[in-house]
Amino acid sequence: MLLESSWFFLWGLLWAVFFMTDGFDFGVGTIYPFIGKTDRDRRVMINSIGPLWDGNEVWLLTAGGVTFAAFPQVYATMFSSLYTPLMLILFALIFRGVAFEFRGQIDSPGWKKFWDICIFWGSFLPALLFGVAFANIFAGIPFDGEGLYHGNTLKLLNPYGLLGGVLFVLLFIQHGANWLAIKTRDELQQRAIAVSAKNWLVLVPVAVIFLIYSFFATDLYDNYFKYPILFIVILIAVGALFATRYFAVKQSYFKAWFASAVMIVGCTFYGIIGLFPNLFPSSIDKAFNLTAFNASSSPLTLKIMLGVVLVAIPTVICYQVWAYHFFKDPVTQEDLDMEEAY
Repeated sequence: MLLESSWFFLWGLLWAVFFMTDGFDFGVGTIYPFIGKTDRDRRVMINSIGPLWDGNEVWLLTAGGVTFAAFPQVYATMFSSLYTPLMLILFALIFRGVAFEFRGQIDSPGWKKFWDICIFWGSFLPALLFGVAFANIFAGIPFDGEGLYHGNTLKLLNPYGLLGGVLFVLLFIQHGANWLAIKTRDELQQRAIAVSAKNWLVLVPVAVIFLIYSFFATDLYDNYFKYPILFIVILIAVGALFATRYFAVKQSYFKAWFASAVMIVGCTFYGIIGLFPNLFPSSIDKAFNLTAFNASSSPLTLKIMLGVVLVAIPTVICYQVWAYHFFKDPVTQEDLDMEEAY
C-alpha cells in the first residue's frame, strides 16, 4: 500500500512540475501575438523560452511514461476516454515546436505570420485542454467496468470542464507574463507587466469560483474534511496567488515568477490530494474507479522503477536548475544576432 501511495504522489508531482515549467512557455505563447508588436519583440519572446521549452516538455513525457509503467490500466482508459483532446494537445505541441524552428528560416511576412499563428494555438490549446481534461477527471469520467467510455468529446466541454480550462489558461498567462518581466526590457517588459496585472484581476475571481464549484461538482473536498491539515495546500496556493502580485508591484519579478510557480504546483496538488486514492474516477459508478491500488503494476515493477526514478529525477532537476541559472539574464540584441538564435 505504501508503494502504490508513493507512486501516486510521484505521478502527481511529475504533472505539477510539468505545469510549473512548461506553463510559462504556454503563457508566453498565448500572449505572444498580443504584446509582440514587432518582429524583434516576437523574436525576443521566442528566445526568452528558446533554450528551455524543449527541456520543460520532458516532464510531460515523464508523466505519461510513469502513467504507462506504474498504472497501465489508467493509461489505457485515460487515452481511450480522452483520445481527442490528448491528440489535439499532441499535434498542437508538434506544430509549436516546428514553428519555433521554422519561423526564422525564410524572411517573408506571410511565412512568419503562419508560424506565429502556430505558436499561439500550439500554446493556447494545450493550456486550455489540459485544464478541461483535469477538471473532468476531478469530476469523474463516464466509463464502465470494462474501461469503455460512455460519451463523446463534447461531453467533456461541460461548464466545470471549461472553467478548469479557463483557469489553466489564466494561470499560465500569469506565469508567462512574469517570466517575460524577467527576460525582457523596455516597452516589451512594460507590456508584459501590464498583462500580469490585468490577468491577475481576472484570475482571482476565476480561482475562487473554481474552488467553490469543485465543492458541488466533485468529491475533492472529502479528503480535506477528513484530514483538515490538508487545507494548508489550498492556503499555500492562495497565498502564492497574492504573493505573485505583491512581488510584481515591488518590481521583484523573479520572486513574482517563483510565486506563480508555487501557485501552479499548489493548484495541481489541490486536485491530486483531493483525488487520492483515485487516479481516474468514474462518474457512472464509484465501483469502476481506477485507484492507485487496483490499477497499479506489480510490486516488483514498482520497486525497480522507484529505484530508477529516485536517481533520474534529481539528476534532471539539477540539470534544469543549471540551465535556468545559465539563461537567467534578459534577452539582448547580441543574443538575437547569434547564429543559433530563433
